Amino acid sequence: MPITSVVKDPEALTLVVVADFPVPLRRLWDAYADPRQIEKFWGPPQWPATFDRHDLTPGGLSTYYMTGPDGERSGGYWEFLAVEEGRSFEVIDGFTGPDGQPNRDLPTMRMVLEFVETDAGSRLTTTTHFPSLAELEQLVEMGMEEGMTAAMGQIDDVLADLRTFAADKAVLAQTLSDTRVRVSRVVRGTPEQVWAAHHDADLFRRWCTGPDGWEFTDCVIAAAPGERYRYAYAPTDGPAEQAFALVGELLESEPPHREVFAESMEGVDGPPVRNEQTLTAVEGGTLISIVMTYASREQRDAILGTGMTDGMEISFQRLEREVLAAA
Repeated sequence: MPITSVVKDPEALTLVVVADFPVPLRRLWDAYADPRQIEKFWGPPQWPATFDRHDLTPGGLSTYYMTGPDGERSGGYWEFLAVEEGRSFEVIDGFTGPDGQPNRDLPTMRMVLEFVETDAGSRLTTTTHFPSLAELEQLVEMGMEEGMTAAMGQIDDVLADLRTFAADKAVLAQTLSDTRVRVSRVVRGTPEQVWAAHHDADLFRRWCTGPDGWEFTDCVIAAAPGERYRYAYAPTDGPAEQAFALVGELLESEPPHREVFAESMEGVDGPPVRNEQTLTAVEGGTLISIVMTYASREQRDAILGTGMTDGMEISFQRLEREVLAAA
């Protein structure tokens, strides 16, 4: 059990939890920066968490829900007030209702997580600031302290897992729900370099062509929300009727960390897929995380069945080899 102390201070309106870990500071930070990792320990064992958004950057937002033994859900959110990469972050911590929106009937807190190096590895100090004594007591009565202790008891296994989240692992697709999938991979480069590789047309043409034997015939990149993009592909040596194009609209853009876009295949009927892409600095490079929201389970399965992730893996290998290695 990594927790070494829990101190509740009614006068200061704080709850301070200190935990020590026999791992390097960077390894501990990444466990909180990577949504694939934090969801493995943030909820208690009987209430595992699912993070459907995790923007570890000032002004960013994380949303998650925990699923109980009988399928019931309890949701929460973080609004990031400050982030010192690798050292600390500060958030407004609150609850969400069944609709995923903030639940104003329950308290919000300010939470500061500080990561420091120690002789034995690293230490995390989590200080939760409450608006009032009544709200501190309310959340303690709701089992906040016990929940944190139970959740933190799972982190050792995550920290010991050095292979699942390593930089040389292929594209990972995780089903979050009937209509949502997270696709992720670490690539060797900074978020700024990876962002440029997605938004500079000359760079983009060099790597984002999927399987070998395909080429761009059109590459129009959207630079600002409201603009549309078009990526058209054709086989270099194959029937012309195999050519296709992906089209969409850029909805949100927060360089170099996050963008949201709606995407469809040109000429194919059906609602667009909403893609939320986040770039996060981790050990070994940048974690590319794309949460894809489909209109139905059938649409999800049909698109995944095209071999999409295999094509993405080939493109990401090309990105590292042809673009990032030369940066």
